[in-house]
Parts: sequence; structure tokens; C-alpha cells
Amino acid sequence: MEQSGLNVVIASPEAEPFAKTGGLADVAGSLPLALKRFGCKVILVLPYYRHVELKGARPGQTGLEITVPIGKRNISGQVFLSSHDGVPVYFIKRDEFYDRTYLYGTPEGDYFDNLERYAFFSRGVLELLKAGGFGGFAPDIIHCNDWQTGLLPAYLKDVYRKDPFFSRTATVFTIHNIAYQGLFPGDLFDLTHLSPALFNPEGVEFWGQVNLLKAGLAYADILTTVSRQYSKEIQTPEYGCGLEGFLKNRKSDLHGVLNGVDYGEWDPSSDLRLPEKYSAEDLSGKLACKKKLLKEFGLKLKPDVPLIGMISRLAAQKGFDILAEAMPELMKLDIGLIVLGSGDKKFQDLMEGLAALYPKRLSVRIAFNNGLSHLVEAGSDMFLMPSRYEPCGLNQIYSLRYGTIPVVRATGGLEDTVRDYRDNDGNGFKFKEYSASALVQKVREAVELYKDKKKWAELQRRAMDENFSWEESARRYMELYRLAIKNCLKVDHHSPKNTQTKSRS
Repeated sequence: MEQSGLNVVIASPEAEPFAKTGGLADVAGSLPLALKRFGCKVILVLPYYRHVELKGARPGQTGLEITVPIGKRNISGQVFLSSHDGVPVYFIKRDEFYDRTYLYGTPEGDYFDNLERYAFFSRGVLELLKAGGFGGFAPDIIHCNDWQTGLLPAYLKDVYRKDPFFSRTATVFTIHNIAYQGLFPGDLFDLTHLSPALFNPEGVEFWGQVNLLKAGLAYADILTTVSRQYSKEIQTPEYGCGLEGFLKNRKSDLHGVLNGVDYGEWDPSSDLRLPEKYSAEDLSGKLACKKKLLKEFGLKLKPDVPLIGMISRLAAQKGFDILAEAMPELMKLDIGLIVLGSGDKKFQDLMEGLAALYPKRLSVRIAFNNGLSHLVEAGSDMFLMPSRYEPCGLNQIYSLRYGTIPVVRATGGLEDTVRDYRDNDGNGFKFKEYSASALVQKVREAVELYKDKKKWAELQRRAMDENFSWEESARRYMELYRLAIKNCLKVDHHSPKNTQTKSRS
């Protein structure tokens, strides 16, 4: 394998196995390991949430302390250190900001001080790097993830523009979900201590508001998102969430890189969380997983009745509106449906209400539970993802490896990874129209094929042969890191990058 010699910092608001709300955590936990195998020297930086200790980690003190100006205060934070499969993981600890029950907000809404929390984190990463203690580690690349780290590229091109420590540091900014942008009132901009010149339509400002995601889009050297299809979709009014014009102006710097998955963690032939392991060559253990799953969720279905699983953040993006509309027709089919997830209170209440209406066919668990997620993947016959949009999606990829046939809407990463069974090399079921009727029709097709055990087993084996490992994705990131460095050195590093767009979006 090629040796890169690059020094890479991954800055993320969450990462497995330390803190997780969604697929970003899987990516931020797995990508550093893949980059390390390519010869990169990698460190991961996270906020020190309460979740870190709840998930069993016990980072040690480094003795380092950082100070960040936020508004009229100089706020200090301690630096702690742990590791993840040989990758150093640094935590910025400030209990005022991160010692909370949830990461970004409660089911009722976002935390009121998220601007301060993630301005502190973004600038704190840079102060942490400057504070040293890394054996001469100077970053070639800082890879930022989602709106919570969007201010970091702006700080680098503004506050630290003349700092020799960062004179050859380039940034890559990854959009995991453009619908979440980190929007705050414009009169809070001064809290960031960025130059007033950056609060304009070519920079951080978005219709009078502070937009943290847009800060990353404006000032990072390379932009990526998590599938090829999604990189195209977000340049359209339907999916761009108001930033499509801005992204079109940076389309030469925007690249889609499909997320990989960690098959060391997600493989039914080695998964210790399952009651029985199984493989494409011997699928017999899947039935034991199904029986345990049915018992866990309290459904009394015959083993030959198809069981559909869902693991999802309960949010508008995930298609729960059309699922609710489709439920009367779905429940007429000879199926069971299991839903595991948490999120917006509106959709939590909706799904619990539906479960009360159909107690013999539908079971809902409002929780995030990684161990149970593995059982849902293994014990279900099909996996439903009716998303309105889906930047990448990981559960459809896990499902393929587990022989749990995905039924998905053709959008974003679902379009890139699932091929309809009617194609010669199909590995799942895919519908295009975002409607309850299209969803029901595709589930009917899956249930009908399920009755043909020979064809279903062939489809399962074809699905399980798919390979979406991190190696190819990491190789692509390596190419983009080098391009980011080239872009960074081409421009005047001591002045904020201007995207040359005249669009307010």
C-alpha cells in the first residue's frame, strides 16, 4: 500500500466509539484508521461530551490547556487524550459547553448556545495544534466535518492567516447533510472574533444570519460530500437548501466521495453481538437472529413472515411522513415492521402512535442502541429507507453485507449503492417517486419475491458480495488532500479565500 507521509487532523463533532448521533460518527471513527493504513500520521479531535465517559472511554489529562476568545470572555478548556486502534484522539473539555445529556440539542430543539459551543471547538482545534505535544506534528491537512467545524477554515484564513505554524496547512470540508447548517442571528457574529469583512454574501453571512456551514464552504480549499449523487443534488434548488448557487460557483472544488464501512465491525460472519453468525455460503444462522429480534421487540410472527427493519434518526428527512401515510396499506400485507431510533419528538410520537394502532405488526423502540442495531440488521429480512434525501446512508450498506435486502428511495447515496432487483445485477429494491404509493408498491414487490426462496437466496448472496470498504474511499481522500494542498499553495494563504460568487445563496 502506498505511503503518503501526510500529517492529517480530523476535526469532527462526533466519532465512534466516543459519541454518536448518526452516520457522521461512523465515518469520523473509521476514516482515520484507513488513512493510517496509507501511511498518514493522523490525529482525531473531538469535544469532550458527557457521552464519552458514558460509552466507557476514560481519556487521560495531557496537561495542555487552551484559551479561546468568545464574545467578551476568554474561555479556557483542558485537553485530554485517548486512542482508537492506534490513532491518537484528543478531546477539548469545557463542561459548560459539553457536559450535557444530548450532543446538539434536546428533542424539543437545538441548544441556545451552539454558536459559542462550536466556535470554541473550531478555534480550539487550532489552539490545540499550536499548543504542541505531538512530537513536532504540523498539519498538512485539517479535515473538517459539518457545520460544527465550519468556522475552522474561516479562522485559518483570517485570524491565523499570518501564523507561520499553519503556513502550509490546507483544509478539506465535508458536507454530511446540507440541511443542517448552523444558522444564528447576525448580531451574534461578533462572538466569533472573525474580521467583520467575512460577514458578507461571499463569506459567512446568509440572508442576514451567521451560517457556519457556509463558512466552511467559503473558506476550505476543497469541498467534499458523501456520495457522487448527493454532490450533484445539492447544486439544485430541490436539495441545496438555499446554498445551491454558492455550490455551483465552487463546483470545480466540490467532490463526491462515497463513505466506506468498517467490515471488521459490520460482518455477520464475525459479529459477536449476534446469537448465531452466518455468511453468504451458509445463511442458516440468520433465522436464529430473526427469532431473537422478534422476541426482543415483542412481535409474535411466524418465522416465514417477512420482517422489515428500520434504524433511523426520526426526522423529516427520513421519509416518516410517507411511511405514516403508507402504513394502513403496509399493514394489510403479511409482514412485520420494526423501527429503532430517536430524534424529533413529533416523529417519535407519530411512530409510537402507529405502533399502538398495529401492535401485532409494528414495534417501535425510541432509543439509540448500537448492539441492538446489529441485531436489527441481522434479524430483518428487508431494510426500509424511504428517505426524502440521503447524503450517503450507511445502513443500506450494512444491510447488503447482512443479506438484509434494502428497499430504498433512489436519492443520494441510496441511488449510488442500491440497484433494483429487476436489473441483471440488482442487489435490492428501489423506487423513485417520493410518495406513499411508490413505497407500498416497492414493498409489495419485495414481499412477492421473498416467497420464492431460491430467488431470494440468490439476491441475498449477490447483496452480500458487495464491497464498500474504506480502502477505495480513503484512497480518494488522499488524492483530494494533495489537491487541497496544491490549491492552498496557489492562492495567497495570508488572505481569506473569496469564492467570487455574486449569489446571496
